[in-house]
Amino acid sequence: LYVFPEEETEEIDIAKEWRELMKINQELNKIEKKIEQIKKELMGIERMRPGCISSQISANGKRYFQISYTYKMKSRTEYVRKEVVKRLRQEVKAYKKFKKLTQQWVDLAIERSKMEIENLKNKEKEN
Repeated sequence: LYVFPEEETEEIDIAKEWRELMKINQELNKIEKKIEQIKKELMGIERMRPGCISSQISANGKRYFQISYTYKMKSRTEYVRKEVVKRLRQEVKAYKKFKKLTQQWVDLAIERSKMEIENLKNKEKEN
């Protein structure tokens, strides 16, 4: 006596699968738009410099300025003429904006990568 094996069938809700796929694509498009906006903002940054500007009083009572920063794992402090303090403050502000934007870009890139990998896993399961 031979018994034929039962064939397993899986019900697929095509409409549901399509909605999920569209949702993922919409989220990926949103991420891409955000990344493009960040790139545009980064292109607008011209002068930048890391650091913190401080005002000090010397022993003889005169005020002077200095900028302190770390670059290539070396801490540095430089004296700054009063005439360039305003410009340096703008450069430091631009650097902070640069750091914030690049961090946002990395966050979005990681999110996008995870979504794409998850999407690939789901496609492999289907095959």
